[in-house]
Amino acid sequence: MRMGVTGLNAKATLGSAATVRLATLAEEMGYASWWAGEHVVVPSPRTPETPMDPTDPVLDPLVHLAYVAAVTTRIALGTGIVILPQRNPLVLAKQVASLDVLTGGRFRLGIGAGYLEPELAALGVPMAERGSRTDEYLDAMNTLWTADRPAFDGRHVTFAGIDAHPRPSGVRIVVGGHSQGALRRAVSRGHAWLGVGDTPEDLTGHLARLARVAGEVDRPVHLGRLEIYFQSMRPVSAGDARRYADLGVDELIVYPLPLDDAGEVERFLTEHRTVGGH
Repeated sequence: MRMGVTGLNAKATLGSAATVRLATLAEEMGYASWWAGEHVVVPSPRTPETPMDPTDPVLDPLVHLAYVAAVTTRIALGTGIVILPQRNPLVLAKQVASLDVLTGGRFRLGIGAGYLEPELAALGVPMAERGSRTDEYLDAMNTLWTADRPAFDGRHVTFAGIDAHPRPSGVRIVVGGHSQGALRRAVSRGHAWLGVGDTPEDLTGHLARLARVAGEVDRPVHLGRLEIYFQSMRPVSAGDARRYADLGVDELIVYPLPLDDAGEVERFLTEHRTVGGH
């Protein structure tokens, strides 16, 4: 089981010095991946479902990952996640292809449909359309990346008579979320599914639902086996890690909350570096 780390594009760890120190340290320690999440805007004042205060600083994940790419050589870099319906799919496709080239294929595109209505509304996305936009944007981007003569005619995206190069070498799509729509999207369009929770018991429930969906949804052969990624919102013990591995987790991603002190984050990474057996 591989180990990754997420969330370090926010709060006390977002500065250039902390980013360089922590990213190079994570790579030296053998972490397999480095993930960055996003909220373009958040409700102000804070609402119960909001994961952060409106004044908590968080960097754009693609900009952050480009910076991390420049100071690392091996660690995989992923968005965990980009809120896809908020993004222009053609612009994002170009950004992803650019990161794929500049990282030598280390970039992974983690996506989700989003859930904060005020954020989606501020960016012009009706809450009722977030799922359909997510599916269609993925299909449109894949068309732009792979078709000899890219053309797409959908409800939300239409283009023809265009092209965009360089093409990515083969971006892996990681679909995050626990809703029925997210699970179906992971099976039908993703190389991996990304879940979030506190314990192995949380994951067990998600995997049972994912298995039911996998029995109902056709999976394209070219996607191969659906990998399982899990982001733990709590520190992980060696015993927990063994249980995650037994449940079939390919990549366990740790989150050094509360991100208020870069030194504490460094200690967290040091303590967790051997939890997954890497």
